[in-house]
Amino acid sequence: MVRLDLPPVTIAYYSMEIALDDRLPTFSGGLGVLAGDHVRAAADRGLPLGAVTLLYAHGFFDQSTAGGEQHEEPVEWCPSSQLEELPVRVAVVISGRRVELGVWRTVVEGVDGHRVPVHFLDTDLQENAPEDRRITDRLYVSDPYDRLRQEAVLGLGGPLVLDTLGYQGIKVHHLNEGHGSLVPVALLARRVAGFDPAGALSGHLVGVAQTDLAAVRRRCVFTTHTPVPAGHDRFSRGTADVVLGQPLLDALDALGCLEEDGTLNMTVLGMRSASFVNGVSLRHRDVTHAMFPWRPVEAVTNGVHSVTWAAPATAELFDRHLPGWRQDSQRLRCASGIPLSELRAAHERNKHLMCAEVRRRSGVALRPDVLTIGVARRFATYKRNDLVLADLDRLSAIAECAPIQIVFAGKAHPGDLEAKAMIRHVASATGAPPSGVSVAFVENYGMQVGRLLCAGVDVWLNTPIPPNEASGTSGMKAALNGVPSLSTLDGWWLEGWIQGVTGWAIDVPEGAGGGPAGEAIPGDGDAERLYRALETVVAPLYYKDPDAFSAVGRHAIALNASYFSAHRMVEEYVRRAYRPAIDA
Repeated sequence: MVRLDLPPVTIAYYSMEIALDDRLPTFSGGLGVLAGDHVRAAADRGLPLGAVTLLYAHGFFDQSTAGGEQHEEPVEWCPSSQLEELPVRVAVVISGRRVELGVWRTVVEGVDGHRVPVHFLDTDLQENAPEDRRITDRLYVSDPYDRLRQEAVLGLGGPLVLDTLGYQGIKVHHLNEGHGSLVPVALLARRVAGFDPAGALSGHLVGVAQTDLAAVRRRCVFTTHTPVPAGHDRFSRGTADVVLGQPLLDALDALGCLEEDGTLNMTVLGMRSASFVNGVSLRHRDVTHAMFPWRPVEAVTNGVHSVTWAAPATAELFDRHLPGWRQDSQRLRCASGIPLSELRAAHERNKHLMCAEVRRRSGVALRPDVLTIGVARRFATYKRNDLVLADLDRLSAIAECAPIQIVFAGKAHPGDLEAKAMIRHVASATGAPPSGVSVAFVENYGMQVGRLLCAGVDVWLNTPIPPNEASGTSGMKAALNGVPSLSTLDGWWLEGWIQGVTGWAIDVPEGAGGGPAGEAIPGDGDAERLYRALETVVAPLYYKDPDAFSAVGRHAIALNASYFSAHRMVEEYVRRAYRPAIDA
């Protein structure tokens, strides 16, 4: 046991990625940003939480779009400049070999000084074979064998690291997505065979019984973040046998934790090994339950960390009018008392900063007096980031009366060819934009770019194909800064949308009023609905009634930002998941 002046930990939180700062390039997008906000909110609330993730030597990737194509390069960064290396080694057995894990640490401090440690596991050690040193090279590798080895480091190594560091009082293990679903396996092995911190986890669960699984299950919480099948990691029996060993797979099979054909489905494993299972929005709960009808599923809708995502001008505004909002994001519900003139002045400051940064990064000069739309998130087929460019002639016709600027940002997974095609489509529009429309693409989307865009644009556009958006959090960050959303009704927006009050739905249900609904539109129709919303509702309001437009942004703060916060989200986990597990 190694004691390193660490605060007590009762709750362990495991995530494949945790976004804390762009200088720590160990995240790719929404899942990591959500995890980072969870940790920050836990620190603000004084929770005895400790987090575990992986240290990626080459990050996700650095993005460039020369020639309109996405190009990926390894991220150059030095862990020792951002993290503290701990004098700790922990060993696990992966692919039949002993793999040593190094541990790095940073500490997140809450608004009142409470400290939450975040641990990064690293296999790039001289003690390991060359193949094993590469396990933690990159985030989200495509090869199933390499992906499962990473998840074995997180799931099998994570609990051992916390034990070795002296965290003996852990009562709850929170698995943030299926990547951490081997955590219960490590807990089972320790329960059945004991744990020697100087040795290696053999993976043999000899003698494990349903009563042992039930005891572990009471201590585990599992959160799933996607209804998209590709988002649920599944490994063939052959791959799992090579990485984890046949005895472990046989034991999991006997406990009913594998699919009927012997496939290791990490979501199934996580669900069968947890007492509390949740989706990340009300709709996602229902979609997840339909996918896994044998398992009751709860909903804890995501939220964002207000202090992190409020732009400086926004934060100054809140400090003047909403004292205490940094400690308690529910204070934002009183934003209706903020004078519209002051809200508009803060937004103008945010917009000027964004325009300057967009020009520096992309070369495109945006005008602060033009309606500006933000489209920034991971590029994936179901997200349809380029839907607004579906009909350039139609977009140009709208811009004849109401000039429009569109700022895009986001990365496509290196193996997702369809997402890369979307980036090509956007790049072609930046080079030859429609008349009356300016289009910019900002490379290397990360936390800094996200902060600028969410606060600086006038409208946040999100166009996923329902019901594929589990939650989405970028629109919550925009709402926090008084930027309303124009989105399809999916994920969190189904809960946050009040037509014409907090923003606008593209696919307004008939009879809801206030938007471009009514007659049926042939085919999918979402692009045409989007254009009609821009032409008949959003642009006229922006250009003809600035006070009314600003009032929508103010409602977005009061009604959306006050509820869709990480403070509320973490409090829900404490009340509904953590506390019952501790009491049990």
